[in-house]
Formats: sequence, structure tokens, C-alpha cells
Amino acid sequence: MGRPRSPSSSSRPADPSDGPPHSGLLEVDVSVVEDIAALLAEGQRGMVLNLVADLYPADVALLLRRLPEEEGRQLFRWLPPTLGSDVLAEMEDAVRVRLLAGLAPPLLVDLIDALDTDDAADVLADLPDERALRVLPDLADTEDLTELLEYGEETAGGLMAREYVAIPPDWTLREATEEVRRSAADVEEVYTAYVVDDGTLVGTLSLKHLLLSAGSVQVRDVMETDFITVAPDVDQEEVSRVVQRYDLVSVPVVDEAGRMMGRITIDDVVDVIRDEAEEDIQLMSGLTGEEETVDTAVQVSRGRLPWLIIGLVGSGLSGTVIGAFEATLQQAVVLATFIPIVTAMGGNAAVQSAAIAVQGLGSGELWMSDAFRRIGKEMLVALLNGSVVAALLCGTVAALGLGHVTALVATLGLTMLAVSFVATTNGALIPFLLTWLGVDPASAMGPFVTTLNDILGLAIYFLIATGLYL
Repeated sequence: MGRPRSPSSSSRPADPSDGPPHSGLLEVDVSVVEDIAALLAEGQRGMVLNLVADLYPADVALLLRRLPEEEGRQLFRWLPPTLGSDVLAEMEDAVRVRLLAGLAPPLLVDLIDALDTDDAADVLADLPDERALRVLPDLADTEDLTELLEYGEETAGGLMAREYVAIPPDWTLREATEEVRRSAADVEEVYTAYVVDDGTLVGTLSLKHLLLSAGSVQVRDVMETDFITVAPDVDQEEVSRVVQRYDLVSVPVVDEAGRMMGRITIDDVVDVIRDEAEEDIQLMSGLTGEEETVDTAVQVSRGRLPWLIIGLVGSGLSGTVIGAFEATLQQAVVLATFIPIVTAMGGNAAVQSAAIAVQGLGSGELWMSDAFRRIGKEMLVALLNGSVVAALLCGTVAALGLGHVTALVATLGLTMLAVSFVATTNGALIPFLLTWLGVDPASAMGPFVTTLNDILGLAIYFLIATGLYL
């Protein structure tokens, strides 16, 4: 079930041999980065490692991300192998690829071998295929890693670790306790012991039952048979929903026959939740959802430019709509004054309704079967809000006596109602439609949909104005 590895990087300081856990004596900030960069430039290895000893692996990973590329590589090569592997597990993919470039294969094998299989698979997946294939046969867990690499990175199989505590149902709790002790070096965090009968998961045993029940009691008498599992091909977002819904700290991964394959722990799920949230925020902003802060200018440009071009085309279409109603504008130039209000109204209404739909679909609170009920509710909200906004705008226009007051008030009132209704309905409908098509619903809040609502809003505005003015 794995090879001995160091304790978890998230639960200890960088160098446990120095004594009791540190209390964060050194915080990574601009001055620390500059000081360490200067020491690296002077070749002061001892002083650098002295400073790094006060940092947790996650902090060292942050430091490596902030250092210039050459200094970062130098520091990483200086790190003791055990610390280096723990830091490797904490790095962002792009930083990891950069630091591992040019590393000697034997050192790379040592670093990967010290990782849990889930982290080791992530590192191998980040390496160029040729290099990964060259390193893979020399690793201690070649067979397990080969299997893990067959799964997509964003699936349960890609997240799971092969290390876990397995005990047969006919053992006593005393024997089970001894097995937990023996497995301590192999399994990073022990939350639950899994009861496995001829490879099939038949129950789970919590540490509470293990510690508080009599040692002579058989495992089958106290194990939980009502447990939650996930299949290896389940998307990581669904895994995170399962863990959140059932308040789990680890979840077993089983195949179709119920055979135990591995487990996913809460630390990996937290990373998934963060990554999915970051991806959704980027999609809402009209990005690809894959942009990293360490990406080069060319990489960033390549991800953003398509959306800017879509926005440019959409704006051109909006301009075409306005141009098509030139005669109406000539009859009532004052209509141009309210174009920003119409587009802002449509955009804001769409974003409000889309945000709730995207959030509900993402968390699992809304199902596809809820689409009509949700859209109907948003339509009612649109009519209520549209009526209030229309009344406020029309009252202001009437009080100021702008243009042909009667025609203008009627145009704006009807437009506010219609635009609010159409934009709000679109905002609620499109996330469900995208989910049905297998696309991330967060895309419903990107520039494409916003531009669509602008075009529709302007068309509605000028059609109503044309009917009342001409």
C-alpha cells in the first residue's frame, strides 16, 4: 500500500529535527524575499537554509514563487530532499514545472518517491511526457502511479491516493489498532480505517470506535456499513459537493464492483473548492479559467484575446443596431441620452439572476428539473423590479420636462419593463442551458452574454421608440 514517507507537510515545520513545532517565526513578505535573493546571489547556503528552517513547506513554496527564476531554482536545489518533496506538493503547477526543468533524474526520482501517490501523480502529469516516461520505471510505486495517470486530473481517480489503512472484518480491534500503528509511516493522515474483505470495501471504522471499544471486539461488530463512496471517473467538483454535503474528512474511491481503489482526503478537496472558485471567477470575467499569476505575458494574452475579440464583435453589433435606427434618433436626439441606462439596466439585471443560478447549480442546490420554477420566479422578480425602475426613471424625465415628455416617458417605461424582463430571464435561463450542454454555467456571466443582453436591450429600446415617435 505504499512506501514509508515523511510526515505531512501541512502539520509540521520544515525541519522537525530542530525540536518542537515553530510558531511562524518568519513570515514571507517582500523584505524576506529580497534578503534571501541577496543571500542566494552571494552563495550563502548556510544562512539561506537557516532562514528557510523557520518556514513551513507551504511558505517555502510561496517564497519560491516570489523569487526570480534562477534564484528559485538555486534555492530548490539546496533544500534537503525531505523538505524539497514536501515543498513540491505545495507548489502551483506552473512554478513546479519551472523548478523541475533540468533537474537530474536521480534527484527527481528521490523527490517523487517521498510523495504520496496522489501528489506524485500530479508531479508526473506536469512533466513533459518524454521525461515522465523516463522517470516512471525507477519509482517505488510505478504500478500505482501508472494507474493513477490514466485518470483525468480533474476526476476522483486523479485526486485519490493509493495509501490507506485496510483491515479485514474478522480482526479484533486490538489487531486493527496494531495495523494502524504499522501503517503510520505509509499513510499521511489516518482519519478512517477501511474494512476490506477480499478487496471489496464492506465498511469503515472510525478512530473513535477503534480507541473507545474493547480490544477483543471484532471489527465487523462496530464497523459502519452505511458509508459514502465515489467512482474514479466522477468529476472533482462532484467529489467536493459530496464531501461538503456529508461533512466528510475523507471519502473512499471504489470501482463498479465495490473494490477499494484509494481515498480522497479533505486537504485535496479544499484545493479543488479553491480551484473551482478561481476558475468560475475567471469565467465570469471573460477569461479561460486557466490563467495563473505566474503565466508569461504571451500566455496571458493568448487566454484573454479571444474574449476581447468576441466583445469587439458584440460591440460592433450593438453599434449596428443603433445605426439601423438612425431615423428614429434624428426624430428624437434625446433618445441617445438613455442608451447607457438601457444597457446598464439589462446587464445588471442579467448578472443578478445569473449569479443566483450559477451559484445554485455549482453547489447542487439547484437541479436541472428546477429550471422552469427558477425562471418563472425570476420573471416575476423582473416585472416587480422593472416596474419600480420604470416608475423612477419616468418620474424623473417628466419632472425635468425632457423632449416630447409623453412619448419619451412611454418609451422609457415600456423599455425598462421589457429589458428587465428579457435580461433577467436570459440570466436565469442561460446557466441551465449551458449545464445541459455540458459547459460550465459560470460562462453565463462572461462578456458574451453581457454583450448579447446589450444588443437585445438596444433593439427593444429602438423598436419601442420607433413605434411611438414615427
